[in-house]
Amino acid sequence: MGSGSPETAAAAVTALLLVAALVGVASAGDIVHQDDDAPKIPGCSNDFMLVKVQTWVNNREADEFVGVGARFGPIIESKEKHANRTGLLLADPFDCCAPLKEKVAGEVLLVQRGDCKFTTKTKNAEAAGASAIIIMNNLHELYKMVCDQNETELDINIPAVLLPKDAGTILQGLLSLGKVSVQLYSPDRPLVDTAEVFLWLMAVGTILGASYWSAWSAREAVIEQEKLLKDGHESLVNREAGGSSGMVDITMTSAMLFIVVASLFLVMLYKLMSHWFVELLVVIFCIGGVEGLQTCLVALLSRWFKPAAGSFVKVPFFGAVSYLTLAVCPFCIVFAVLWAVYRRMHYAWIGQDVLGIALIVTVIQIVRIPNLKVGSVLLGCSFLYDIFWVFISKMLFHESVMIVVARGDKTDEDGVPMLLKIPRMFDPWGGYSIIGFGDILLPGLLVAFALRYDWAAKKTLQSGYFLWSMVAYGSGLLITYVALNLMDGHGQPALLYIVPFTLGTFISLGKKRGELRNLWTKGQPPRVCTHEQQHLIDPASTVSSS
Repeated sequence: MGSGSPETAAAAVTALLLVAALVGVASAGDIVHQDDDAPKIPGCSNDFMLVKVQTWVNNREADEFVGVGARFGPIIESKEKHANRTGLLLADPFDCCAPLKEKVAGEVLLVQRGDCKFTTKTKNAEAAGASAIIIMNNLHELYKMVCDQNETELDINIPAVLLPKDAGTILQGLLSLGKVSVQLYSPDRPLVDTAEVFLWLMAVGTILGASYWSAWSAREAVIEQEKLLKDGHESLVNREAGGSSGMVDITMTSAMLFIVVASLFLVMLYKLMSHWFVELLVVIFCIGGVEGLQTCLVALLSRWFKPAAGSFVKVPFFGAVSYLTLAVCPFCIVFAVLWAVYRRMHYAWIGQDVLGIALIVTVIQIVRIPNLKVGSVLLGCSFLYDIFWVFISKMLFHESVMIVVARGDKTDEDGVPMLLKIPRMFDPWGGYSIIGFGDILLPGLLVAFALRYDWAAKKTLQSGYFLWSMVAYGSGLLITYVALNLMDGHGQPALLYIVPFTLGTFISLGKKRGELRNLWTKGQPPRVCTHEQQHLIDPASTVSSS
């Protein structure tokens, strides 16, 4: 509980390993799907697209459902204003596997999944005069409607849409209420949504604030150390015997082991993903969020409540805790519990982002990269890890493990909590733009190192490394969102773009300025202690010549 305590530092290291398992997710949700397992053939070459099915009952707007379009048939209209509103009828026979008993006059047919091919159903519906066909799946999930390899000369001219079982059942029930009409369309996503702009600002702002806090803490530690040196050797010994400052330096070993630990944790999430396991992740996230939030609040409020921040009381299992921490901690616990209880509400993303940002800022303030060598290994491993689990894992698991885990596909949750997310406000499909904690935290460790070095070396903003590292991070994240939109919302490994920008900029500047060796090995500018410097002054130089 105490800010800067060894317990807090240990918790921060644990949090680093946990959140890093979702290091490479930047996503907006897919509405266009390409599937190499279902190859395109002439007459059956559409991309799989999500389709909105808007309904009206007796000319009054009713429910809206989401289905998926077929590989065959015409492309479904993308503009709502251009899509026709057409009456809905039940097919007879219901599975539409045989020619219909009666002709229809351009209505949309609702049919059952049945045992025949999707193309057979659609051909029978088209022959009966239907303008489209909506198929009710016999499962709760969507299924891709493809063609057989031998169906090389398909000529289907009406669209087909598949609905999940629950949506199809509701739609069938609407027919008993009166005259039902439907409208089928597949709107395009906007090129840029404001959610991505705010998410970019949130990520950059988090690193900016965390870096300044980390550099300020390092400066305060140096000032305190210099005071102890001036007071004499005995005070220094007492200081060293009193314990550590609570800060944790990442070692080369831990940096190299990162990719192994994070991969094992990610696979565990993927294999064990279920309702109870998500609940466990929520508990872990709340614990980390409470620790992060109370650390940030205590640091902010201590300027105005110095007596409470400087007075301590012993608490079992936690040691010495300030009165300010005791006052703030209940608020943090209540905040996290309220988020956990109401996390499925549409506004719960605000609480999740507050807890997440507080956790990231606290970890960056406590966990530190000691030099550029360790930072390069850490980010290099993260770079490979990101690419492997977003792209290459498809070859082993037939789906992107990281994206599946991030979206919570195997649960009824809207993704796991180790993400920052903002609702896509101007997207007709809704959903969230998300970014993994690691896409902020890991580059943030390098940026914070840059600012600490600049302050220690007394560099200006332009001549230092921090400004250019921040520009590089912002540019890399911006390129990530450009790639995200070019890929129609398919999740992207953000560190694929961020690491070359940030690390490449840092190394290039260091080499150009002749400081790369010092940055790589020591991570601190060369300096002489003030008490040693006094002994180096030549006594004779103080005697004036007569």
